[in-house]
Amino acid sequence: MEKCCGDREMKRLRASCNIWILLILITGLASGCVSRYDGEQKLRDLDFTVVDREDEPEELSTMIEGEKGHPFQILYADQGQLYLAEGYGEQPTTGYSVAVRELYETENTIHIRTNLLGPEKGEDIKEITTFPYVVVQLGYIDKDVLFD
Repeated sequence: MEKCCGDREMKRLRASCNIWILLILITGLASGCVSRYDGEQKLRDLDFTVVDREDEPEELSTMIEGEKGHPFQILYADQGQLYLAEGYGEQPTTGYSVAVRELYETENTIHIRTNLLGPEKGEDIKEITTFPYVVVQLGYIDKDVLFD
């Protein structure tokens, strides 16, 4: 039986294959270790007010009304104030609410994190479609907003 390749070529081929396999493994392992991090550190928590529905600016209320049937995130600025609105779309019953977990500033962004809260145990709920959302108001800051 004749050899198709010399020993030297075979060693090069093996070394090349081993390098490629090693690169693929390293790439795969590294990508499994990546977490969501935007590279910015929190500078400070921001003071805000949760806005009652009757106190929402009229234009913002109109925007929300058009979007409330599905999850939404709306930014609205007016008279030196910034309004951040987040809604969770259609819910099957009463008793749902939205809580603001965090609102803070980094060097380049404002981060807001909200949660949809379901009806509490023992709460009297009705089979009525609702559209829970929250609007927060803070002083205007000229930065991108990230809804987490």
